[in-house]
Amino acid sequence: MVTALSALRPARPEPPALYPCTITHVRRAPQRYALRHRTYMWLVDLDDLPMLPRPLRPLACFSARDHFTGRAASIRAALDGFLDEHGIDLHAGRVLMLAQARILGYVFNPLTLYWCYGADGSLRCVVAEVHNTYGERHAYLLHTDAAGTATVAKDFYVSPFNPVDGRYEMRLPPPGQRLRLSVRLQRPGSPPFTASIHGERRDVTATALLRLALRHPWSTLMVPAAIRFHGIRLFLRGLPVQPRPGRRAPESTS
Repeated sequence: MVTALSALRPARPEPPALYPCTITHVRRAPQRYALRHRTYMWLVDLDDLPMLPRPLRPLACFSARDHFTGRAASIRAALDGFLDEHGIDLHAGRVLMLAQARILGYVFNPLTLYWCYGADGSLRCVVAEVHNTYGERHAYLLHTDAAGTATVAKDFYVSPFNPVDGRYEMRLPPPGQRLRLSVRLQRPGSPPFTASIHGERRDVTATALLRLALRHPWSTLMVPAAIRFHGIRLFLRGLPVQPRPGRRAPESTS
């Protein structure tokens, strides 16, 4: 069902993999508000993307137009262009991507993660690519510690209820049997806003994919719909809207 896979480290589960997961957002100020959303994500090797049987291909497509500038020949080429701008050469090392796939012609990925390995198998960096509902994209280059944690200044407008300030604390250990990721936004004088993704690995089989597709129909369409729905609820509760900076072009070359 999938193409042959090259080894990363024997102890780590091999991609491709499916992760049924729960995404949680918790806002503590100026009003407490929490939401939970269930979906599923893919972990794939950018040099060895899954090749599904023809009848299943509408349920999973990975396209370069959905990442970075959207103009590269492949997702890997787009990522390498971004890394080159930051002086990083992986020397053809492996890259693992965690994202939602394009389903029935549509995808929206609020967060795509890339674990970038050097030729020796060591983790060189993590790239967090963020999309907002205004059609804009931004990528953060992260150098994580042994626990998978890194901090970076916020430099992109995501929520209309948060200005572009503060710092992200991201905990992004490479996925294994379990997926345990978190992003915490720290702003001066304000309790943190926290988002987390928790999931369990599943092998990629036709049965597993069909089951998840039936359990979460139009999952990629539901993500921006849920963002807008909860945004309207917060607005009606009186949460002030922060002005959006001028439109920015998608990042990276290639």
